Amino acid sequence: MKLTREIKTAILVIASILLFIWGYSFLKGRDLFTSYKTFYVEYENVEGLAKSAPITLNGLVIGKINKISINPITGKLLVEFQVKTDFPISKSSSAVIYEPGFIGGKQIAIEPNFEDKILAESGDKFNGNVRLGLTQKIGDQLVPLQVKIEKLLINADQLISGLNNVLDKKGQDDLKKSLAELSETMEQFHKASANVNTILDDNKGQIKGMVTNFNKISDDFSKISDSINKANIGKTIKSLNSTLGKVNGIMTGLESGKGTMGKLFKDEALYTNFSKSSKELELLLQDLRLNPTRYVNVSLFGKKNKPYKAPVKDTLSINKNE
Repeated sequence: MKLTREIKTAILVIASILLFIWGYSFLKGRDLFTSYKTFYVEYENVEGLAKSAPITLNGLVIGKINKISINPITGKLLVEFQVKTDFPISKSSSAVIYEPGFIGGKQIAIEPNFEDKILAESGDKFNGNVRLGLTQKIGDQLVPLQVKIEKLLINADQLISGLNNVLDKKGQDDLKKSLAELSETMEQFHKASANVNTILDDNKGQIKGMVTNFNKISDDFSKISDSINKANIGKTIKSLNSTLGKVNGIMTGLESGKGTMGKLFKDEALYTNFSKSSKELELLLQDLRLNPTRYVNVSLFGKKNKPYKAPVKDTLSINKNE
């Protein structure tokens, strides 16, 4: 059978139309030869979400958004999307709008409920939720910071205005003068610091010698400290305490009149006799000086000395006999 030109033209037109429909569907993200499941979800706000936005499951793209329409009664936004996956999605799963990053629009992530064993069928409606993106979180944190910065700028403006009111021409001149003097003082300080550095450089050897001597003294002191530590200081102190105790006992005995020295300090009669003997010795020496012939008899002509005649009562002999 031979095809006519008209039949060939009709077949070519139909094939072109089918190819156009398939290409349009492909560009829209739909495959005519693949079965999709259509689901719905409602949101209060879908800002940043557009048609053909991807639908993800654990980060894997499983579908795209077909249409976004508004409910004239409730004012909510109804999102229609199609998914293609063999993964079991429960009927109580959630469709969460999230922002994957700074670049690119928002997407919808399917969060399945594994505790629900009832699988979702085409035409079911999921629970809608919105997760704040990084940009929104930063914006929420920048809002109070912006308010604080504005208050700070207002306070700074008021402070500057107050300073302008307080600092008149004379005050400004005084402030400039003070700053100039401060600058001059800092310059002098730098010069003094440079001089100190020069002195330190010139006397570096002496300083090093002083440090060496100090280290030597420290070592000697450490050795002395070790020697003192090795010496039985406790025993020495104990002996010293014992000696002091004995000295205290001796002093106590002297004060109480015990022993010869104690009697010498405390016996009034001994003191009286000692004073009397001293007086008599003084009188004897005075008599010897005034009358030396009584005690020293010198004869030039050979005259014999008178024999010594003891007194009737010899006090010294009597004391010895007693």
